[in-house]
Amino acid sequence: MRAKVLERFPAGAPRGSWPAEEYAARLRAEGRPATVVMDLKSDAFLVVVPAHDEE
Repeated sequence: MRAKVLERFPAGAPRGSWPAEEYAARLRAEGRPATVVMDLKSDAFLVVVPAHDEE
């Protein structure tokens, strides 16, 4: 599955703060299938949606 990254959030958010999850929830409320994944290499949370092959 291919995915498009919409936003990146540093993993070091204050305790109890979930900015990536909150952003993804707003997108899901608008009907977009957003998911949060962890990019270990960059130590960031990524908000992604499925990408459509344009080729």
